[in-house]
Amino acid sequence: MSQTNLGFLIYVIICKFESKLVSRKSKRKLYWSEIRLIVVYGCETWVLKESIIQRLSVFERKLLRKIYGATEEVNGIWGIKTDKELDELIKHRNVINYVKAERLSWFGHVNRMPETSIVKEYTNGNHLQVGPVGRPKSRWEDDVSQE
Repeated sequence: MSQTNLGFLIYVIICKFESKLVSRKSKRKLYWSEIRLIVVYGCETWVLKESIIQRLSVFERKLLRKIYGATEEVNGIWGIKTDKELDELIKHRNVINYVKAERLSWFGHVNRMPETSIVKEYTNGNHLQVGPVGRPKSRWEDDVSQE
């Protein structure tokens, strides 16, 4: 599936999340079992940059606000749920924590591999002969060790 088709699919799903005909429980199940897994596919090998963290967080909050709806305040005015309220509703199991847990799991898996494994050699950077000129890029291993 191309990235354009995937983007359109997610757009259609988000539109369905606005529907009052679908129950909140069904929307929640769809998010946790399908959408979240599609969005973070392959996250074990990502280098988490601030831009990626920001985009994932914004995407998750948009969907959660569509699932849980608005909040009625004391004076009868309706407003959107705050980030803190959303975090309490999902019990601090946000997408960033999920990605970090998956990366640590992959890190342990790679470390248990034999030294002759192609995956371990590639992860350790032994496949590179000469690096590019300029500032070195962020490495996955350095990013995981900071966590």
